[in-house]
Amino acid sequence: MAEATLGKAKPDIASMIRVNQAGEYGAAQIYKGQLAVMGDDGPDSGAIHHMAEQEQRHLDAFDRMIVERNVRPTVLQPFWQVAGYALGAGTAIMGPRAAMACTAAVETEIDKHYQEQMEQLETENDPELLSKIAEFREEELEHKRVALEAGAEETPGYPVLSAAIRLGCKVAIGLSKRI
Repeated sequence: MAEATLGKAKPDIASMIRVNQAGEYGAAQIYKGQLAVMGDDGPDSGAIHHMAEQEQRHLDAFDRMIVERNVRPTVLQPFWQVAGYALGAGTAIMGPRAAMACTAAVETEIDKHYQEQMEQLETENDPELLSKIAEFREEELEHKRVALEAGAEETPGYPVLSAAIRLGCKVAIGLSKRI
């Protein structure tokens, strides 16, 4: 076992795990909301199911790290459950392209977030966390690519919708690191 996995995690590592677990939880909720509105027969339901399965795998990995490394999860999780589901359902109500616009916006911020963490981890001795973040980042980039190919940017009001969702992600990341 690496030093970081024994006892309490280092504060920066703990913050990374906490925020990543919260983010993956929120992402899983977004897809639940989208699928609740769009159903299993929607135009992008296959892609959404695939992305939801990957997000659940990411969440499961960070859930394990929370327990194994004795990291306190965010107390905001009940809020992220409601906010994520509402964001997913709300964008799905606007239509399939808006649901994909949501994915593109979220994944834009997650890509930046994970890239920053990978740079920070270059100085830490935590190959397990670095490996998971790198793996998950690639899948998040795949989600963004799928969303853009599905017409995310063709959503009426896309720049405003995308900016609002991205701002919400930045706020959620900032709060979940600490609270």
